[in-house]
Amino acid sequence: MAAAMKSRQRQSAEVPIEIVNRQRVKPVDLARAAQLARAVLDRIGEREATLTLSFIRDRQMRQLNRDYRGIDNPTDVLSFAYLEAADEFALNHEDTHLGDVVISVETAERYAAEQGLTFAREIEWLVIHGTLHVAGYDHETDDGEMNRLERRLRKQLLK
Repeated sequence: MAAAMKSRQRQSAEVPIEIVNRQRVKPVDLARAAQLARAVLDRIGEREATLTLSFIRDRQMRQLNRDYRGIDNPTDVLSFAYLEAADEFALNHEDTHLGDVVISVETAERYAAEQGLTFAREIEWLVIHGTLHVAGYDHETDDGEMNRLERRLRKQLLK
């Protein structure tokens, strides 16, 4: 009984964000990316949830985009949610792994230059965006809810 209580009372900082860096072309602040994903999950009420952040190159991203979306080009970020937003399992279990966020550092670097952002800031934006997707938000179907939340989180978390 005491062990179960202790498990439920854990702080979100103890629920780690897994980081996989499969590229070496661009340095990424992996600790910052994990901290930011954790902060997003905490802010949206997913304190016990976790996810995996992966950083890859364009070649691998192109293959993922082709295989899963039928688009034969790299993209900046893909999110692979393991659970549906209203999944009862997610609502009733601790330590829920929401899914994977995959970021292409090469595309992120190009997009940062196009938008006049630093590479680090673009990575932060992509971490927030991908984290919201694996948590069940979808900007293509939600009448702007995800976009508004994403802008609010950027203001709150990025200084």
